[in-house]
Amino acid sequence: MKCCVLGGTGFVGSRLVARLANAGYRVTVPTRDPQRCRHFRVLPTVRVIHADIHAPETLRTILEGADAALNLVGILNEPGRDGAGFRRAHVELTQTLIGACRTAGVRHLVQISALKAASPDTPDPGTSHYLRSKGEAEALLRASGLNWTILQPSVIFGPGDSFLNRFAGLLRSVPLAFPLAMPGARFAPVHVDDVVEAIIRVLDQPAAFGHTFQLYGPEVYTLRELVELVAETMGLRRRVIGLPRSISRLQAAVMDYVPGKPFSTDNYRSLLTDSVGSSDGLQQLGISPRCLRPNLADALRGSGLPGVMDSYRKTAGR
Repeated sequence: MKCCVLGGTGFVGSRLVARLANAGYRVTVPTRDPQRCRHFRVLPTVRVIHADIHAPETLRTILEGADAALNLVGILNEPGRDGAGFRRAHVELTQTLIGACRTAGVRHLVQISALKAASPDTPDPGTSHYLRSKGEAEALLRASGLNWTILQPSVIFGPGDSFLNRFAGLLRSVPLAFPLAMPGARFAPVHVDDVVEAIIRVLDQPAAFGHTFQLYGPEVYTLRELVELVAETMGLRRRVIGLPRSISRLQAAVMDYVPGKPFSTDNYRSLLTDSVGSSDGLQQLGISPRCLRPNLADALRGSGLPGVMDSYRKTAGR
């Protein structure tokens, strides 16, 4: 089976591509920066190509002969503040991908969205551009006429994640007390390998066509609890000081202008909606989710990719 993975160089994508290769899939990974995929050189069934996936004709060419397309592209912040960056990454790319799949005859499109993606039918001006654009992309898929499957994860953790590891870096740099915006925001963290397993299980399965699966872990934590757990696991004594909503909003407005946007107004708006689920998609797919605590130290240790590649080498050598 041949599949094309958009976003295959990212946190989830890198682990997914290794799993797909291990399972015998022929995988194409288009990217603007092939150097980010040097670790794929040990995977003989993976083809990395330099391409602009936003170009319709280029994407159609890449998808020729593919049985499935997997869209893992997503951003948590944009260069500006008007939502245009989110629309380009989430909505416009999905629109282009749908057209390319139709032309190329791709029989299954799997989309990684987000838990609590906003429904375009019930617009809320306070909803973040992130959740709104994810919801718009979902609506396009549902109206596309293609065989689609949508996966909606809560915050994803694991070796090298950008969520817990970002707090780890901040905790190291801030002594004694750590001011935390939106401390009461709630999450049900899901392990990256559980998300990858869910993608594998729905891939090219007719029973999954036209279905949306919520992916979340077995435990719910507030943001304060997560940050305190990170500090405890790292052996750092930090007092976490929760900021009230008004100060959190002000902090986000200031951070909008900090290079790299460690926290933004759009992040603040996303945190107004708890990332917890109501329908256990992992259970529906027969997956027992990993808990956070036993896997937290491993998540803070690094990317984990060498281990994934070693696993592939061992399997391929049998």
